[in-house]
Amino acid sequence: MGLEREVAVPDIGEFKNVEIIEVLVKPGDVIKPEDSLITLESDKAAMEVPSSHGGTVKSLLVKVGDRVSKGTPVLILTETEAAAASSAPVPATATPAEPEPAPSPGPTATAEPSPQPAPPAAVVAATALADTAEPGQSVPHASPSVRRFARELGADISRISGSGSKGRILKEDVQAFIKKALQRADQPAIGGPALALPPAPVIDFSRFGPIESQPLSRIKKLSGANLHRSWITTPHVTQFDQADITDLEAFRVSLKAEAEKRGVKLTFLPFVIKALVAALKAYPNFNASLSPNGEELILKRYFHFGIAVDTADGLIVPVLRDVDQKGLFELSAELAELGNKARGKKLRGSDLEGGTFTVSSLGGIGGTAFTPIINPPEVAILGLSRTQTQPVYRDGQFEPRLMLPLSLSYDHRVIDGAEGARFITHLSGVLADMRRVLL
Repeated sequence: MGLEREVAVPDIGEFKNVEIIEVLVKPGDVIKPEDSLITLESDKAAMEVPSSHGGTVKSLLVKVGDRVSKGTPVLILTETEAAAASSAPVPATATPAEPEPAPSPGPTATAEPSPQPAPPAAVVAATALADTAEPGQSVPHASPSVRRFARELGADISRISGSGSKGRILKEDVQAFIKKALQRADQPAIGGPALALPPAPVIDFSRFGPIESQPLSRIKKLSGANLHRSWITTPHVTQFDQADITDLEAFRVSLKAEAEKRGVKLTFLPFVIKALVAALKAYPNFNASLSPNGEELILKRYFHFGIAVDTADGLIVPVLRDVDQKGLFELSAELAELGNKARGKKLRGSDLEGGTFTVSSLGGIGGTAFTPIINPPEVAILGLSRTQTQPVYRDGQFEPRLMLPLSLSYDHRVIDGAEGARFITHLSGVLADMRRVLL
Protein backbone atom coordinates (compact mmCIF):
# COMPACT_ATOMS: atom_id res chain seq x y z
CA MET A 1 0.00 0.00 0.00
CA GLY A 2 1.26 3.45 -0.85
CA LEU A 3 1.19 6.52 1.31
CA GLU A 4 -1.95 8.62 0.93
CA ARG A 5 -1.32 12.35 0.66
CA GLU A 6 -3.66 15.32 0.38
CA VAL A 7 -2.57 17.73 -2.36
CA ALA A 8 -3.68 21.33 -1.90
CA VAL A 9 -3.56 24.56 -3.92
CA PRO A 10 -0.03 25.99 -3.50
CA ASP A 11 0.88 29.65 -3.07
CA ILE A 12 -0.69 31.39 -6.07
CA GLY A 13 0.11 34.92 -5.02
CA GLU A 14 -2.81 37.22 -4.32
CA PHE A 15 -5.37 35.10 -6.15
CA LYS A 16 -8.18 34.22 -3.71
CA ASN A 17 -11.54 32.50 -4.11
CA VAL A 18 -10.77 31.77 -7.77
CA GLU A 19 -13.16 29.68 -9.84
CA ILE A 20 -12.15 26.28 -11.22
CA ILE A 21 -12.93 26.16 -14.94
CA GLU A 22 -11.32 22.79 -15.72
CA VAL A 23 -10.27 19.65 -13.84
CA LEU A 24 -7.35 18.09 -15.69
CA VAL A 25 -7.08 14.73 -13.87
CA LYS A 26 -9.41 11.93 -12.73
CA PRO A 27 -9.25 9.09 -10.22
CA GLY A 28 -6.80 6.45 -11.36
CA ASP A 29 -4.53 8.85 -13.25
CA VAL A 30 -0.80 8.55 -12.57
CA ILE A 31 0.78 11.96 -12.28
CA LYS A 32 4.26 13.36 -11.68
CA PRO A 33 5.33 16.38 -9.62
CA GLU A 34 4.50 19.64 -11.46
CA ASP A 35 1.80 17.99 -13.61
CA SER A 36 -1.19 20.32 -13.91
CA LEU A 37 -4.23 19.38 -11.82
CA ILE A 38 -6.82 22.13 -12.33
CA THR A 39 -7.23 25.37 -14.25
CA LEU A 40 -8.34 28.49 -12.41
CA GLU A 41 -9.72 31.66 -13.96
CA SER A 42 -9.79 35.17 -12.57
CA ASP A 43 -11.22 38.12 -14.48
CA LYS A 44 -7.95 38.55 -16.37
CA ALA A 45 -6.05 35.30 -16.59
CA ALA A 46 -6.25 31.53 -16.53
CA MET A 47 -3.79 29.63 -14.34
CA GLU A 48 -2.90 25.93 -14.26
CA VAL A 49 -2.20 24.67 -10.74
CA PRO A 50 0.59 22.05 -10.50
CA SER A 51 0.89 19.03 -8.23
CA SER A 52 3.47 19.12 -5.49
CA HIS A 53 3.86 15.32 -5.50
CA GLY A 54 3.62 12.35 -7.81
CA GLY A 55 1.53 9.21 -7.55
CA THR A 56 -1.92 7.85 -8.40
CA VAL A 57 -5.03 9.99 -8.01
CA LYS A 58 -7.30 8.25 -5.49
CA SER A 59 -10.12 10.80 -5.29
CA LEU A 60 -10.95 14.36 -6.27
CA LEU A 61 -12.03 16.89 -3.64
CA VAL A 62 -13.09 19.65 -6.05
CA LYS A 63 -15.14 20.03 -9.22
CA VAL A 64 -15.65 22.58 -11.99
CA GLY A 65 -17.30 25.70 -10.60
CA ASP A 66 -15.80 25.42 -7.13
CA ARG A 67 -13.80 28.37 -5.82
CA VAL A 68 -10.42 27.81 -4.21
CA SER A 69 -7.59 29.71 -2.56
CA LYS A 70 -4.15 28.84 -1.24
CA GLY A 71 -4.38 25.70 0.89
CA THR A 72 -7.69 24.41 -0.50
CA PRO A 73 -7.51 20.58 -0.80
CA VAL A 74 -7.67 19.43 -4.42
CA LEU A 75 -7.29 15.64 -4.34
CA ILE A 76 -6.07 12.60 -2.44
CA LEU A 77 -2.95 11.04 -3.93
CA THR A 78 -1.57 7.54 -3.34
CA GLU A 79 2.22 7.70 -3.47
CA THR A 80 4.48 4.78 -4.21
CA GLU A 81 7.79 4.61 -2.38
CA ALA A 82 9.60 5.70 -5.53
CA ALA A 83 7.23 8.62 -6.08
CA ALA A 84 7.50 9.72 -2.46
CA ALA A 85 11.28 9.73 -2.70
CA SER A 86 11.31 11.84 -5.85
CA SER A 87 8.50 14.20 -4.91
CA ALA A 88 9.30 17.59 -3.51
CA PRO A 89 7.06 20.54 -2.71
CA VAL A 90 6.59 22.76 -5.73
CA PRO A 91 6.56 26.46 -4.95
CA ALA A 92 3.89 27.92 -7.19
CA THR A 93 4.02 31.59 -6.47
CA ALA A 94 2.27 33.15 -9.43
CA THR A 95 2.66 36.82 -10.07
CA PRO A 96 -0.52 38.44 -8.78
CA ALA A 97 -2.73 39.60 -11.59
CA GLU A 98 -5.03 41.37 -9.14
CA PRO A 99 -3.26 42.39 -5.91
CA GLU A 100 -4.90 43.80 -2.83
CA PRO A 101 -4.37 47.56 -2.25
CA ALA A 102 -0.65 48.18 -2.47
CA PRO A 103 1.73 50.31 -4.54
CA SER A 104 0.57 50.15 -8.12
CA PRO A 105 2.16 47.44 -10.32
CA GLY A 106 1.50 49.66 -13.30
CA PRO A 107 3.96 52.07 -14.94
CA THR A 108 5.60 54.72 -12.80
CA ALA A 109 7.69 57.75 -13.61
CA THR A 110 10.88 56.07 -12.44
CA ALA A 111 11.37 52.34 -12.88
CA GLU A 112 9.41 49.15 -13.45
CA PRO A 113 9.46 46.78 -10.47
CA SER A 114 10.87 43.36 -11.24
CA PRO A 115 8.18 40.70 -11.72
CA GLN A 116 8.04 38.00 -9.08
CA PRO A 117 9.46 34.71 -10.37
CA ALA A 118 7.09 31.88 -11.18
CA PRO A 119 8.13 28.31 -11.94
CA PRO A 120 7.23 26.82 -15.32
CA ALA A 121 4.49 24.73 -13.70
CA ALA A 122 2.61 27.76 -12.40
CA VAL A 123 1.41 28.84 -15.80
CA VAL A 124 -0.73 31.91 -16.33
CA ALA A 125 -2.37 32.31 -19.74
CA ALA A 126 -3.37 35.86 -20.56
CA THR A 127 -6.97 36.47 -21.49
CA ALA A 128 -6.86 40.24 -21.68
CA LEU A 129 -4.69 43.21 -20.94
CA ALA A 130 -4.13 43.35 -17.20
CA ASP A 131 -5.94 46.11 -15.28
CA THR A 132 -3.38 48.48 -13.79
CA ALA A 133 -3.78 51.64 -11.82
CA GLU A 134 -2.35 54.89 -13.07
CA PRO A 135 0.90 56.08 -11.47
CA GLY A 136 0.36 57.34 -7.95
CA GLN A 137 -3.00 55.59 -7.72
CA SER A 138 -3.62 52.43 -5.71
CA VAL A 139 -5.20 49.37 -7.26
CA PRO A 140 -8.96 49.27 -6.47
CA HIS A 141 -9.85 46.75 -3.77
CA ALA A 142 -12.48 44.50 -5.40
CA SER A 143 -13.11 40.85 -6.18
CA PRO A 144 -12.81 39.48 -9.73
CA SER A 145 -16.60 39.15 -10.00
CA VAL A 146 -17.13 42.78 -8.98
CA ARG A 147 -14.47 43.92 -11.45
CA ARG A 148 -16.20 41.92 -14.18
CA PHE A 149 -19.58 43.38 -13.21
CA ALA A 150 -18.14 46.91 -13.37
CA ARG A 151 -16.61 46.30 -16.80
CA GLU A 152 -19.88 44.91 -18.17
CA LEU A 153 -21.61 48.14 -17.10
CA GLY A 154 -18.80 50.32 -18.45
CA ALA A 155 -17.89 51.66 -14.99
CA ASP A 156 -14.36 52.82 -14.18
CA ILE A 157 -13.70 50.90 -10.97
CA SER A 158 -10.83 53.22 -10.00
CA ARG A 159 -13.42 55.99 -9.49
CA ILE A 160 -15.72 53.95 -7.22
CA SER A 161 -15.55 54.24 -3.42
CA GLY A 162 -15.93 50.97 -1.55
CA SER A 163 -18.29 50.52 1.39
CA GLY A 164 -17.15 47.02 2.33
CA SER A 165 -14.59 45.87 4.85
CA LYS A 166 -11.29 47.77 4.52
CA GLY A 167 -12.74 49.80 1.67
CA ARG A 168 -13.56 46.79 -0.53
CA ILE A 169 -15.79 47.68 -3.48
CA LEU A 170 -19.07 45.76 -3.45
CA LYS A 171 -21.57 45.08 -6.21
CA GLU A 172 -23.92 47.58 -4.56
CA ASP A 173 -21.20 50.26 -4.81
CA VAL A 174 -20.96 49.69 -8.57
CA GLN A 175 -24.74 49.91 -8.92
CA ALA A 176 -24.82 53.15 -6.92
CA PHE A 177 -22.05 54.61 -9.07
CA ILE A 178 -23.91 53.77 -12.28
CA LYS A 179 -27.14 55.24 -10.86
CA LYS A 180 -25.42 58.54 -10.10
CA ALA A 181 -23.83 58.58 -13.54
CA LEU A 182 -27.22 58.08 -15.18
CA GLN A 183 -28.68 60.89 -13.09
CA ARG A 184 -25.90 63.21 -14.22
CA ALA A 185 -26.44 62.12 -17.83
CA ASP A 186 -30.09 63.21 -17.60
CA GLN A 187 -28.97 66.77 -16.87
CA PRO A 188 -28.30 68.90 -19.96
CA ALA A 189 -24.64 69.67 -20.51
CA ILE A 190 -23.29 73.17 -21.14
CA GLY A 191 -23.92 74.06 -24.74
CA GLY A 192 -26.46 71.31 -25.40
CA PRO A 193 -27.88 67.97 -24.23
CA ALA A 194 -25.60 65.19 -23.03
CA LEU A 195 -24.19 62.98 -25.78
CA ALA A 196 -26.08 59.70 -26.03
CA LEU A 197 -25.97 56.97 -28.63
CA PRO A 198 -29.19 55.30 -29.77
CA PRO A 199 -29.43 51.59 -28.94
CA ALA A 200 -28.35 49.18 -31.63
CA PRO A 201 -31.31 47.61 -33.44
CA VAL A 202 -32.03 43.94 -32.77
CA ILE A 203 -32.13 42.16 -36.12
CA ASP A 204 -33.24 38.61 -36.84
CA PHE A 205 -30.64 37.73 -39.48
CA SER A 206 -32.18 34.29 -40.02
CA ARG A 207 -34.98 36.03 -41.96
CA PHE A 208 -32.52 36.65 -44.79
CA GLY A 209 -30.85 33.25 -44.99
CA PRO A 210 -29.04 30.50 -43.06
CA ILE A 211 -26.91 31.65 -40.13
CA GLU A 212 -24.58 30.13 -37.58
CA SER A 213 -23.88 31.53 -34.12
CA GLN A 214 -20.39 31.11 -32.68
CA PRO A 215 -19.36 32.34 -29.22
CA LEU A 216 -16.48 34.79 -29.00
CA SER A 217 -13.35 33.50 -27.31
CA ARG A 218 -12.68 34.56 -23.74
CA ILE A 219 -9.80 36.78 -24.91
CA LYS A 220 -11.87 38.58 -27.53
CA LYS A 221 -14.71 39.25 -25.12
CA LEU A 222 -12.45 40.74 -22.49
CA SER A 223 -10.01 42.58 -24.74
CA GLY A 224 -12.91 43.86 -26.84
CA ALA A 225 -14.11 45.95 -23.91
CA ASN A 226 -10.64 47.49 -23.54
CA LEU A 227 -10.40 48.26 -27.26
CA HIS A 228 -13.87 49.79 -27.32
CA ARG A 229 -13.13 51.96 -24.30
CA SER A 230 -9.85 53.14 -25.85
CA TRP A 231 -11.50 53.96 -29.18
CA ILE A 232 -14.33 56.05 -27.73
CA THR A 233 -12.38 57.78 -24.94
CA THR A 234 -9.06 58.49 -26.68
CA PRO A 235 -8.94 60.93 -29.64
CA HIS A 236 -6.98 58.84 -32.12
CA VAL A 237 -4.92 60.28 -34.96
CA THR A 238 -3.03 57.96 -37.33
CA GLN A 239 0.02 59.15 -39.25
CA PHE A 240 1.29 57.09 -42.21
CA ASP A 241 4.74 56.91 -43.77
CA GLN A 242 7.11 54.53 -45.55
CA ALA A 243 10.65 53.77 -44.49
CA ASP A 244 13.33 52.82 -47.03
CA ILE A 245 14.84 49.70 -45.49
CA THR A 246 16.86 48.54 -48.50
CA ASP A 247 20.20 48.92 -46.72
CA LEU A 248 18.72 47.54 -43.48
CA GLU A 249 17.60 44.39 -45.31
CA ALA A 250 21.11 43.92 -46.70
CA PHE A 251 22.49 44.28 -43.17
CA ARG A 252 19.92 41.81 -41.81
CA VAL A 253 20.79 39.24 -44.50
CA SER A 254 24.48 39.63 -43.68
CA LEU A 255 23.72 38.60 -40.07
CA LYS A 256 21.67 35.49 -40.93
CA ALA A 257 24.59 33.09 -40.64
CA GLU A 258 25.54 34.40 -37.21
CA ALA A 259 21.89 34.31 -36.12
CA GLU A 260 21.64 30.66 -37.16
CA LYS A 261 24.72 29.84 -35.11
CA ARG A 262 23.01 31.43 -32.11
CA GLY A 263 19.84 29.46 -32.83
CA VAL A 264 17.62 32.48 -33.48
CA LYS A 265 15.65 33.79 -36.45
CA LEU A 266 16.52 37.42 -37.15
CA THR A 267 13.49 39.29 -38.50
CA PHE A 268 12.90 43.02 -39.06
CA LEU A 269 11.17 43.47 -35.71
CA PRO A 270 14.32 43.69 -33.53
CA PHE A 271 15.68 46.39 -35.86
CA VAL A 272 12.40 48.30 -35.63
CA ILE A 273 12.52 48.03 -31.83
CA LYS A 274 16.03 49.50 -31.69
CA ALA A 275 15.03 52.29 -34.08
CA LEU A 276 11.94 52.99 -31.96
CA VAL A 277 14.04 53.38 -28.82
CA ALA A 278 16.14 56.02 -30.59
CA ALA A 279 12.98 57.83 -31.76
CA LEU A 280 11.38 57.69 -28.30
CA LYS A 281 14.50 59.15 -26.72
CA ALA A 282 14.33 62.01 -29.21
CA TYR A 283 10.56 62.45 -28.65
CA PRO A 284 9.87 61.32 -25.04
CA ASN A 285 6.20 62.39 -25.11
CA PHE A 286 5.47 59.17 -27.02
CA ASN A 287 6.87 57.06 -24.15
CA ALA A 288 4.49 58.48 -21.56
CA SER A 289 1.06 58.29 -19.94
CA LEU A 290 -1.53 60.95 -19.21
CA SER A 291 -2.21 61.42 -15.48
CA PRO A 292 -5.69 60.47 -14.19
CA ASN A 293 -6.64 64.14 -13.79
CA GLY A 294 -5.57 64.87 -17.37
CA GLU A 295 -3.33 67.72 -16.30
CA GLU A 296 0.11 66.07 -16.24
CA LEU A 297 2.16 63.96 -18.61
CA ILE A 298 4.13 61.17 -16.89
CA LEU A 299 7.33 60.57 -18.84
CA LYS A 300 8.81 57.09 -18.45
CA ARG A 301 12.55 56.63 -18.37
CA TYR A 302 12.33 52.93 -19.17
CA PHE A 303 11.39 51.16 -22.39
CA HIS A 304 9.04 48.17 -22.14
CA PHE A 305 7.38 47.39 -25.48
CA GLY A 306 4.08 45.58 -25.87
CA ILE A 307 4.28 43.19 -28.84
CA ALA A 308 0.94 42.19 -30.35
CA VAL A 309 0.81 38.40 -30.87
CA ASP A 310 -1.80 36.70 -33.06
CA THR A 311 -3.13 33.54 -31.38
CA ALA A 312 -5.92 31.11 -32.17
CA ASP A 313 -8.06 32.70 -29.46
CA GLY A 314 -7.37 36.33 -30.36
CA LEU A 315 -4.82 39.09 -29.95
CA ILE A 316 -2.54 39.10 -26.88
CA VAL A 317 -0.01 41.81 -26.08
CA PRO A 318 2.83 40.53 -23.85
CA VAL A 319 5.50 43.01 -22.81
CA LEU A 320 9.18 42.83 -23.77
CA ARG A 321 11.12 44.62 -21.03
CA ASP A 322 14.17 46.90 -21.13
CA VAL A 323 14.49 46.73 -24.90
CA ASP A 324 17.00 49.59 -24.85
CA GLN A 325 19.45 47.38 -22.94
CA LYS A 326 19.36 44.37 -25.29
CA GLY A 327 21.03 43.52 -28.58
CA LEU A 328 19.44 42.24 -31.78
CA PHE A 329 20.02 38.55 -31.12
CA GLU A 330 18.77 38.75 -27.53
CA LEU A 331 15.64 40.58 -28.70
CA SER A 332 15.08 37.95 -31.38
CA ALA A 333 15.28 35.13 -28.85
CA GLU A 334 12.94 36.86 -26.37
CA LEU A 335 10.43 37.75 -29.09
CA ALA A 336 10.26 34.11 -30.16
CA GLU A 337 9.88 32.99 -26.55
CA LEU A 338 7.06 35.49 -25.85
CA GLY A 339 5.26 34.44 -29.01
CA ASN A 340 5.47 30.76 -28.10
CA LYS A 341 4.27 31.43 -24.55
CA ALA A 342 1.33 33.50 -25.82
CA ARG A 343 0.22 30.89 -28.36
CA GLY A 344 0.74 28.11 -25.80
CA LYS A 345 -1.27 29.96 -23.11
CA LYS A 346 1.73 30.05 -20.81
CA LEU A 347 2.00 33.78 -20.12
CA ARG A 348 2.10 35.04 -16.56
CA GLY A 349 0.17 38.06 -15.33
CA SER A 350 3.41 40.05 -15.10
CA ASP A 351 4.06 39.38 -18.81
CA LEU A 352 1.19 41.75 -19.62
CA GLU A 353 2.02 44.69 -17.35
CA GLY A 354 4.11 47.83 -17.54
CA GLY A 355 4.24 48.47 -21.29
CA THR A 356 5.25 51.96 -22.43
CA PHE A 357 4.73 51.60 -26.20
CA THR A 358 3.14 48.92 -28.39
CA VAL A 359 4.12 47.48 -31.78
CA SER A 360 1.63 45.59 -33.97
CA SER A 361 3.12 43.93 -37.05
CA LEU A 362 0.95 42.59 -39.87
CA GLY A 363 3.86 42.30 -42.28
CA GLY A 364 3.72 38.53 -42.37
CA ILE A 365 0.06 38.62 -43.39
CA GLY A 366 -0.20 41.53 -45.80
CA GLY A 367 -1.80 44.92 -46.29
CA THR A 368 -0.45 48.39 -46.98
CA ALA A 369 -1.66 50.35 -43.93
CA PHE A 370 -4.10 50.19 -41.01
CA THR A 371 -5.19 52.15 -37.93
CA PRO A 372 -3.90 50.43 -34.78
CA ILE A 373 -5.85 51.20 -31.57
CA ILE A 374 -3.87 52.69 -28.69
CA ASN A 375 -3.33 50.45 -25.67
CA PRO A 376 -4.07 52.67 -22.60
CA PRO A 377 -2.47 53.97 -20.50
CA GLU A 378 0.05 54.29 -23.33
CA VAL A 379 -0.32 57.22 -25.71
CA ALA A 380 0.94 55.74 -28.98
CA ILE A 381 1.21 52.52 -30.99
CA LEU A 382 3.09 51.65 -34.18
CA GLY A 383 1.67 49.38 -36.88
CA LEU A 384 3.87 47.63 -39.46
CA SER A 385 2.57 46.36 -42.80
CA ARG A 386 4.06 44.20 -45.55
CA THR A 387 7.26 45.45 -47.20
CA GLN A 388 7.16 46.15 -50.94
CA THR A 389 9.80 46.90 -53.55
CA GLN A 390 8.88 50.22 -55.18
CA PRO A 391 10.53 52.60 -57.66
CA VAL A 392 12.00 55.56 -55.77
CA TYR A 393 13.47 58.62 -57.46
CA ARG A 394 17.04 59.07 -56.22
CA ASP A 395 19.94 61.02 -57.71
CA GLY A 396 18.12 61.78 -60.95
CA GLN A 397 16.77 58.29 -61.63
CA PHE A 398 14.33 55.68 -60.35
CA GLU A 399 15.73 52.84 -58.28
CA PRO A 400 14.02 49.75 -56.84
CA ARG A 401 13.91 50.22 -53.05
CA LEU A 402 12.42 48.05 -50.31
CA MET A 403 9.81 50.12 -48.45
CA LEU A 404 8.25 49.38 -45.06
CA PRO A 405 4.79 50.94 -44.44
CA LEU A 406 4.41 52.55 -40.99
CA SER A 407 1.12 53.40 -39.27
CA LEU A 408 1.49 55.49 -36.11
CA SER A 409 -1.60 56.10 -33.95
CA TYR A 410 -1.32 58.58 -31.08
CA ASP A 411 -3.43 60.31 -28.44
CA HIS A 412 -4.22 63.79 -29.74
CA ARG A 413 -4.66 65.09 -26.18
CA VAL A 414 -0.93 64.52 -25.66
CA ILE A 415 0.59 64.70 -29.13
CA ASP A 416 -0.33 67.13 -31.89
CA GLY A 417 -0.11 66.44 -35.60
CA ALA A 418 3.19 68.25 -36.13
CA GLU A 419 4.91 66.23 -33.39
CA GLY A 420 3.42 63.02 -34.78
CA ALA A 421 4.78 63.82 -38.25
CA ARG A 422 8.22 64.65 -36.85
CA PHE A 423 8.32 61.40 -34.86
CA ILE A 424 7.45 59.11 -37.76
CA THR A 425 9.82 61.01 -40.06
CA HIS A 426 12.61 60.60 -37.52
CA LEU A 427 11.81 56.90 -37.18
CA SER A 428 11.85 56.44 -40.96
CA GLY A 429 15.25 58.12 -41.11
CA VAL A 430 16.68 55.82 -38.44
CA LEU A 431 15.36 52.73 -40.24
CA ALA A 432 16.88 53.97 -43.50
CA ASP A 433 20.27 54.37 -41.82
CA MET A 434 20.66 52.41 -38.55
CA ARG A 435 23.92 54.27 -37.88
CA ARG A 436 21.71 57.08 -36.61
CA VAL A 437 20.94 54.89 -33.56
CA LEU A 438 24.43 55.82 -32.37
CA LEU A 439 23.70 59.56 -32.46
